[in-house]
Amino acid sequence: MRVLIVTAVPAERDAVTRAFGGTTGQGAGTGCYDVIAAGVGPAAAAAGTATALALGSYGLVVSAGIGGGFHAAPGSLLVADAIVAADLGAETPNGFVSVTGLGFGTVEHRPPADLVRAVADATGATPGTVLTASTVTGTAERAAGLLAAHPAAVAEAMEGFGVAEAAAQAGLPVLEIRAVSNAVGPRDRDAWRIGDALTALTTAFGKLAPVLEGWTRT
Repeated sequence: MRVLIVTAVPAERDAVTRAFGGTTGQGAGTGCYDVIAAGVGPAAAAAGTATALALGSYGLVVSAGIGGGFHAAPGSLLVADAIVAADLGAETPNGFVSVTGLGFGTVEHRPPADLVRAVADATGATPGTVLTASTVTGTAERAAGLLAAHPAAVAEAMEGFGVAEAAAQAGLPVLEIRAVSNAVGPRDRDAWRIGDALTALTTAFGKLAPVLEGWTRT
């Protein structure tokens, strides 16, 4: 069974593909991996993942890319033990209520715990909740609010929950891996370390081949 790895943009896709020694480009594949850039945000991620799953046979779906870290330095690697939609719900006079609280669905997907542990052991990644948001946090107040609502959060990104929704619809396990490019909070482009994060992503996937291939064979 193949592994589908979903990124948002071509730079992330190519960083992952380089780890496997494969060619770059949309729909790049090497060994037992197919790597795509599905677009930015949960809707594009879900649509791109669902399309790829309809066209191929897979045993595992991985959301991968860079993202903001709450307590992690740029270049750090994080792996989701929970993938949570942070802003899917409704504002009420008493505060935000998630879709789960409204009774309309779920805002959380849980990757397999043994796979998360194996990824952490192989790469040194820190496990924790990775939040999916349609709007990237740009203020200290918003960052503090997210941590108050999700104390276990380690990162914020824009695609993981969309990928997880498509994987769940297909009955497949999902994993999310993020390399930190910046701190979640006030936007300071001068402090972003996108190159370091992409390098960390390549390094991580270079260590993950035995883990991911072993998972699809079990």
